[in-house]
Amino acid sequence: MKQLSIILILAIAFTANAQQPNKKAYQYNINLNEVNNDRLQVELIVPKFKGNIKTFHMPKIVPGTYSIYDFGRFASNMKAYDKKGRELEVTHPTTNTWRIYKAKKLKKLTYAVDDSWDDEGENHVFEPGGTNIEVGKNFVLNNHGFFGYFDGEQGRPFFLNVKKPGNFFGATSMKKIVSNASQDLLYSKDYNALTDEPIMYADMDYRTIKVGEADVLIGVYSPNKIITSEYLAELLEPLLQAQREYLGGTLPVDRYAFIIYLTDGFSMSGGYGALEHNYSSFYCLPEAEPEQIAQTIVDVSAHEFFHIVTPLNIHSEEIHNFNYIEPEMSRHLWMYEGVTEYSAGHVQVKHGLMSTEKFLEWVADKVRGAEEYKDDLPFTKMSGGCLHEHKDQYLNVYQKGALIGLCLDVKLRILSDGDYGIQNLMRDLSKTYGKDQPFKDEELFDKITELTYPEIGVFLDRYIAGKEPLPLQSLLAELGVEYAPKKMVKEITLGGLEKSIGVDYDSGEFFIADPNMLDEFGQTIGFKANDQLRSWNGQEMNFQNVNEVLSGFIFSAKAGDDFSVTVLRGGKEERLTTKVIEASVEKEHVFNIAENPTTRQEKLRISWIGR
Repeated sequence: MKQLSIILILAIAFTANAQQPNKKAYQYNINLNEVNNDRLQVELIVPKFKGNIKTFHMPKIVPGTYSIYDFGRFASNMKAYDKKGRELEVTHPTTNTWRIYKAKKLKKLTYAVDDSWDDEGENHVFEPGGTNIEVGKNFVLNNHGFFGYFDGEQGRPFFLNVKKPGNFFGATSMKKIVSNASQDLLYSKDYNALTDEPIMYADMDYRTIKVGEADVLIGVYSPNKIITSEYLAELLEPLLQAQREYLGGTLPVDRYAFIIYLTDGFSMSGGYGALEHNYSSFYCLPEAEPEQIAQTIVDVSAHEFFHIVTPLNIHSEEIHNFNYIEPEMSRHLWMYEGVTEYSAGHVQVKHGLMSTEKFLEWVADKVRGAEEYKDDLPFTKMSGGCLHEHKDQYLNVYQKGALIGLCLDVKLRILSDGDYGIQNLMRDLSKTYGKDQPFKDEELFDKITELTYPEIGVFLDRYIAGKEPLPLQSLLAELGVEYAPKKMVKEITLGGLEKSIGVDYDSGEFFIADPNMLDEFGQTIGFKANDQLRSWNGQEMNFQNVNEVLSGFIFSAKAGDDFSVTVLRGGKEERLTTKVIEASVEKEHVFNIAENPTTRQEKLRISWIGR
């Protein structure tokens, strides 16, 4: 997925040997003060090896990304040395693999790493899983992008020694053994832990808040100082406290870090978002005014934070024993991503952070989104093939996947007369498995059925492993929620701009192409054909920020607010003013609460989303 005291340095009782690099550990060294040709030099001091040939890997893929990225392509000039500084032979048979010969003599490796954020190739790394080098400004260390491992040696401890500018802070959930103005020494118990704890170094704003017994760091890099850690703490604390209650009053972690990079430019991948980790989440989002980005931050943070349940405490063997070079995908993305996405919305309505009407519109948006994907492709099959044959269907985890979570939750409540839902199920699964006990992919459905009802086993087989459409409408009807395929509704709009606007790609200017496509609100503004849009409600609007400006308006505008837009008309700028009104629009897939629900419907609905 999101900031005033020192980072999450807990009182961790390391042994004397564990507090400093030792003969059994890897030690990585980097210097953020020294960057050459936009590349960071990496040095690895290695333990003594047996055998004459050792294979060194950079990851092909990392957990949570579900895409092949080949991080080895960003590493270059790999050199191996013995303790006397003599070079050893190194070959490079594949993109992510190097072989070191006479490895018994190996003392250290050195190589350079280019960052992924400004890569101009075709296979763009999604920024929250990538790396950034901005000299003197910002370094994003998603550790899998800088640091590799030797075959069969992933279980060794790793130490990371970072030299840094004096004004830089390192936001991470990683354990800091030494931290001063010029250096951090960090520790991970093995390679999985190292790649699971990203670090962002910058002159940033940060603070720590308490959520139950957990220390939660909020670190934000906002290049124009628009978003502060204080603002984010006030925004996120009610959500995090609600999530703690949603999970039963306690969190399964003792520390957590929201690491947030806000950009005032483009992302090379063409997208924004976040990547989850067991004790943190890293965000790359557009920098915008607080009211414009607030709901986005809440929604994304809610999703990423809930990953502390799954896959942290509930995961398959494929995730537990992750293969960075030849990965096998679990069949249960419906749970890892789908149930997590559902919970991120459900917690907000159940704990009063979102209205019932807004939540039902959230559900409708998921239905509309799911229509873009194959409905007859079993979700388990899609999950298993998400890297290759079903790659184009992966994003349905956030659409139909969320609806699967909703339907399972409602089905459980119907069967239990409101006493048991998906929150209870996830707690029971956490107790059954837990952080160190993975499940077998093929056994999860049987375990869920054993913990709940035979009817749930049938549901899993028909709607997740099978091809049948989800029974969303009939299930919600039992809770007194009505459905209409199409309905006229009143809502805040962009005035029909999305249908009437044109773009001059040479100049990057937006203009009104067809005023007849404007809705009621658009008509009150007074647009004319060929008006060039210069600002929207006081904000300059251009090709770079149009999405943030318009989405921010939709999130924050209310009926009756003053509104203005500046246009270039006939070579002169004109300012058009009006009041924001709700326009009549036809919406597909509309849900609303029945006016006269039965006693049972009312009881089940209250158990589902509260009053």
